[in-house]
This record gives sequence, structure tokens and C-alpha cells, in this order.
Amino acid sequence: MSQTLVLGIESSCDETAAAVVADGKEVLASVIHTQVEEHAQWGGVVPEIAGRSHLRALRPVLEQALMDAGIVAADLAGIAVTNRPGLLGSLLIGATAAKALAWAWEKPLVGVHHIEAHIYAALMTLEAPQFPFITLVVSGGHTSLYRTTSPLCHELLGSTRDDAAGEALDKASKMLGLGYPGGPAIQQAAVQGNPKAFPFKLPLLSRDSLEFSFSGLKTALLYTIKGPGGKMADDWLIPQSHLADLCASYEHAVATTLVRKCVRACQQTDIHQILVGGGVACNKRLRTLMHMEANKVGIEAVFAPPEYCTDNAVMIAGLGFELLQRGQTADLNLDVYARA
Repeated sequence: MSQTLVLGIESSCDETAAAVVADGKEVLASVIHTQVEEHAQWGGVVPEIAGRSHLRALRPVLEQALMDAGIVAADLAGIAVTNRPGLLGSLLIGATAAKALAWAWEKPLVGVHHIEAHIYAALMTLEAPQFPFITLVVSGGHTSLYRTTSPLCHELLGSTRDDAAGEALDKASKMLGLGYPGGPAIQQAAVQGNPKAFPFKLPLLSRDSLEFSFSGLKTALLYTIKGPGGKMADDWLIPQSHLADLCASYEHAVATTLVRKCVRACQQTDIHQILVGGGVACNKRLRTLMHMEANKVGIEAVFAPPEYCTDNAVMIAGLGFELLQRGQTADLNLDVYARA
């Protein structure tokens, strides 16, 4: 085939995904098996459950992706798989499958950095990206700012000192009894709320800081509903009728912090473009605030499409294409790593 087709495999956490992407841009197939229902009763991802679910789901997901793309193994130019960061057990399942297929089909193998792939998901929306960008990757496990000078070059400018933004939303949702996953639950509950009803203090907004911290914001929410020290065992201090205002105010504090740090990073580096990827990039309040505040100072903000913000294999195959083009392949000893 005239196009360069890459099969992507993603299994870093609780999504089993496979995708076929042509020339790093054109999505021919994207299949995702979600584990939300399997983890909902525990209020978060249980690594052992995630690993067993990947084992069950991976083969049918791969077969469906190839069928949807209308291709066979011989059409592929290579296989890309997430090998860092993530849950070790989950990563091992995806990587082992990718290595087996690469050996059986005699195809090049590429190991992909999950965070860099979230950045690539936003780059895929641009016909001809003009580097550099300030890049925000914001999810349940990561909140980091980068200076991006190419699809493969990202200089870390700042990251979270404790909780990631997505984790702060998940834990807030659990406190408020809204269920899992927390980000969408908070967003839904906040729709009719007043974002200025509860004046949460924005964390780490000293003049030069590009780092994040959301643990204090989470604690402030706990004290708001349970009193100083969070010691009230039963009733809330805040009436249930104010739940929408509470969610809107908390969500607004998280989003505003992210937006201000991105704009600050642009001003410090004289860069006028922002890329945003990761699961929290789906949040509507974050998107609205980012575009509004960026436009005020002449900065363009670009978000990954919502369907490619959460974990997916399209971004893995896309970045895999870039690595393949540069000859950055791996052998069958490709290892996996829990940390970035």
C-alpha cells in the first residue's frame, strides 16, 4: 500500500485499545474496551482487575481493529505499543502481545511513551504544526507542562507536586458521593452551579511558578463539607441543595489553575500556542476558560479531540509512525516502566 500503516496497542491502565493509523494522521480504525464498570464499585482502578481484563479483551479488540480498517497483517509497516508509564501488569500484557505479533508478522516494533502520545493526539488535529508549543498533559495520573519543539522533543517546565488534576476531581467526586469516574460526574453536577459560590484558593500561583499542587484544594473541599479537620462523620455543613454550586466552584478552581499556568508559561517563553491533551482535556469548563483567557493575550489554544483525550490507541499508532520514520525501533527485549 502507498500509505504507511501502523497498528497501535494501548494497555497502560484501564482501557484496552487498538487502532490502525495511516501516515500518522488518518484514522482507519479505533477500538476501545473500557473497564469503567469493573472498577466503579471500588471507586478507582484496581491493578489486578485491570490486568485480567486486558488479558480477556486484547485479542478481540485487535481483531476488530484490523477488520474495521479492512487490512491484513501484511499491509502493516510496524507495530507501536505503550511501554511507559503505567501499571506494570497492564503494560506487560500489551507489550507482550505487540512483541509476539512483531515476531510472527516480521514487522518493526516501536515502544511509545504514553504522555508524549497524549501530546501527539493534539498535534494530529493540525495540518502543518508550527513549533514550538507550550503543552499541557492533564489526566488522572499526570499534570505536566512542556515546551514542545517537535513531535518527539518535549522539555519539562513544571509538573504536579502531589495529586494530578484528574485525581483531584476523582477524589472530590468520591467525597461528594457522585461516583466514578469523577471528572465527568463533577462536570455533570456542576452544569447549573455558580462557579463563584465557594471561593477556593488557587494553589501555587506565586509569580514565577509553573508547578501544580492539588492536594490542598482537595483538603479545602473536605473541610468545606465536613468542618475543620474533616471531623464531622455524618451530615455535611453545606446543604445538598448547594451541591451544584460546590461542584462548579471546585471544578472552576482546578480549571483556572491549569489555564493560568499555561498562559504564564507562554509569557515566560514567548510562545503563542498551547496544546492540551489527556483525559481532563475533555472537561468543557477547562476548554472554555482556556480559549477565553488565551485569546485575551493573543495565544491560540488547541485541544485534542474529545475521543482522543482519554486513553486510546490512535495516539500510540500516530506517534509510533513518527518514531518509525526516524528509525527509532525496538527489539524483542523491549521492557516496560511504571514511571515516565
